[in-house]
Amino acid sequence: MSYSAEKLSEEKVFKDPVHRYVHVRDRVIWDLIGTKEFQRLRRIRQLGTTFLTFHGAEHSRFNHSLGVYEIVRRIIDDVFAGRPEWNADDRLLTLCAALLHDLGHGPFSHSFEKVFELDHEDFTRAIILGKTNVNHVLSRVGRDFPQKVADIIAKTSEKKLIVSMISSQIDADRMDYLQRDAYYTGVSYGQFDMERILRVMRPREDQVVIKKSGMHAVEDYIMSRYQMYWQVYFHPVSRSAEVLLSKILHRAKQLFKENYRFKHEPHHFTSFFYEQVTLADYLKLDESVILYYFQIWQEEDDPILSDLCSRFVNRNLFKYVEFDPAKEYKKLTQLTALFMKAGIDPEYYLVVDSSSDLPYDFYRPGEEEERLPINLLMQNGELRELSRESEIVEAISGKRRTDHKLYYPADFLADESSIGERELKKQIRSLLE
Repeated sequence: MSYSAEKLSEEKVFKDPVHRYVHVRDRVIWDLIGTKEFQRLRRIRQLGTTFLTFHGAEHSRFNHSLGVYEIVRRIIDDVFAGRPEWNADDRLLTLCAALLHDLGHGPFSHSFEKVFELDHEDFTRAIILGKTNVNHVLSRVGRDFPQKVADIIAKTSEKKLIVSMISSQIDADRMDYLQRDAYYTGVSYGQFDMERILRVMRPREDQVVIKKSGMHAVEDYIMSRYQMYWQVYFHPVSRSAEVLLSKILHRAKQLFKENYRFKHEPHHFTSFFYEQVTLADYLKLDESVILYYFQIWQEEDDPILSDLCSRFVNRNLFKYVEFDPAKEYKKLTQLTALFMKAGIDPEYYLVVDSSSDLPYDFYRPGEEEERLPINLLMQNGELRELSRESEIVEAISGKRRTDHKLYYPADFLADESSIGERELKKQIRSLLE
């Protein structure tokens, strides 16, 4: 029996709070889960700094990756099996891509990427195609198999149906993280009838489509996504923690470039500061390492780095006010000048943060970014784009919502003994009210 077709002597199961069980029978999948690159995902939180807002949000990208794999396994084994539009030969390729889709995520993910100008998708590809345990397992299936998996995740594969199952406006990735993140944060927004959606999914050559009878379940899914983004993912307190995280890394990077003598040298960050990151360096850095440095950097002589790290470690986060950059840019200029006069560096202590989301949209000719629409399969076999049939979805299609907050350290603005300081900080507080 070939390696690709090999089954375990006994099915392995992972107990899961969202899907009850994650089932593994394929030897290749089991071997991939056991690689050190995949096990590393246990040390990367799924929701970054959100645990500082919702204390239960300690789950990892390992949990989520198994969940996406399980949803895809159910789709192809239970729903698509035997349908002429589904090529059963693509089964293992689809499962591997689902399992490994988040393999390249780094610590605190998107915030970390912005500081060091990295892209986790590049590292996902590098892990799959490089000299890694994951690549060794995939290469045993076939010499070109790692490339095929990487192409699915990068959305460059000709197998558009598989791509859509893992990355589209209604995919296994979103269906897992909405439910999983809702469960661990303790909110109800992310709950929707996934069982119903799976039952009405149908394969087509280029994408998964939904039977018209399942439209209301899809509406519920889209509204769940909308609520989760604004109630959980863009929660202003979590964003405050992200601001701190970003400023800590920026400060450490700046100090390194200025040849500052760290009491505790940031050896794990050296290649990141030099912008010469190797795959080996990247894989060594996880959230436990980051938090170790934040802990010891509280003792640094640089007052800004020390203060920011203390705030993050002890959850003394920045406060925030609503802010409209288009209308209040003069206020920001005034505040910047006053902060500098008060001896508070506005580069690190006065931060505008913006969040933006587009709940659902369809492809519009002439636009750069193609958005694969959700198509409904009508009784006569015709495909209809979702917003053409759903008034609820039509109402939010193409409507981007953006939110801006201004973050600052409220404790720095407390009255001081000096009359001059008191008056200065009073001016700042009045502008922030």
